[in-house]
Amino acid sequence: MENFIKTHKYLVQRVESPVRRLLADEIDWTHRLIGIKGMRGVGKTTFLLQYAKERYDKNYRECLYVNFNNLYFTTHTLVDFAGEFYANGGRTLLLDQIFKYENWSKELRICYDQFPELQIIFTGSSVMRLVEENPDLQDIVAVYNLQGFSFREFLNLESKNNFPKYTLTEILNNHVEISKTICNTVNPLEYFSDYLHHGYYPFYLESRNYSENLLKTINMMMEVDILLIKQIDLKYLSKIRKLLNLIMQCAPCTLNISQLSDEIETSRSTIMNYLKYLRDARLLNLLYYPDESFPKKPRAVFPQNTNIMHVLVNDVNNECEKRTFLYNALHAKHKVNVGEKHADFWVDKTYNFTFMPNLENKKVNPSITYAVDDVRLGLKNEIPVWLMGFLY
Repeated sequence: MENFIKTHKYLVQRVESPVRRLLADEIDWTHRLIGIKGMRGVGKTTFLLQYAKERYDKNYRECLYVNFNNLYFTTHTLVDFAGEFYANGGRTLLLDQIFKYENWSKELRICYDQFPELQIIFTGSSVMRLVEENPDLQDIVAVYNLQGFSFREFLNLESKNNFPKYTLTEILNNHVEISKTICNTVNPLEYFSDYLHHGYYPFYLESRNYSENLLKTINMMMEVDILLIKQIDLKYLSKIRKLLNLIMQCAPCTLNISQLSDEIETSRSTIMNYLKYLRDARLLNLLYYPDESFPKKPRAVFPQNTNIMHVLVNDVNNECEKRTFLYNALHAKHKVNVGEKHADFWVDKTYNFTFMPNLENKKVNPSITYAVDDVRLGLKNEIPVWLMGFLY
């Protein structure tokens, strides 16, 4: 136990989180069992350590961070460890990479039942179905998702500002005033292209080469988050990698499943399963018609974010990039489907959105909201596309 406490103390003292993540204020911290999901690289470990630093300061025996990379848990159980921690006054366990522990869901349930004053906060891969696939936890766990940096978070960090988030309703109704408030302080267009290229993952702040780091992360998503967690044989990795590469060269796009099946030399149903895995790992987004979902074929496939595009595609098309950004920004907090009336997206079955490079000589449809490129201020139903990055 003392070694874990020393490690916890070392990590908490050195954790740096230059941007306070919005999720920290959205979580109901009164829950005794909290699961935090997120794609690899979005900062889940930092999020846990920052929570410990904010809430417990230097009380290292009441709160403890534990990473299941530690081989200690190959010969010791989580229940026994939690029991010892609890008996010595511990009240909050922060468990990182819990999927590496074989019986994690069953033992979390035992801990929950046996130690009534113990809170456990754990991280999980985005591919994990914490409630659906773990009946032990269905009635006791509160699940939250940690996203990558929004454009708002990136802009705040780079320009040393503290702009708030805005709801979709606020942006739709007041986007001109909101844009003016922001633009009176900083020109967001000076930062937007950098965000699209390298601003989504917090590790852009590290001194390592960003593109190489992201490429490594993408491969880890396939090798660990898909193969290991979903228990898929390693021999199928090359097919999943090839499928992702083929899709990225045309995305956003409509897929020809039969053609992909021939090129990858596997069945249509397997292609559909691979698409689901790549979506769950947060490498792709799948766009469906309203009231449709997997296993039906998606209407279109998008890269999960624009940073992935810049790593995997040699020549990124501007319209594809901005449309991908728009989908990702809306999808973070809202339900997004295929748009009505020739719009790109139908949001919450209420609002139609379309990306437009510019509106010169274009006929504007009053029932569609246009996310317009390369403008600082909008007008009526024409909103600067960068402002959609302020939804979280």
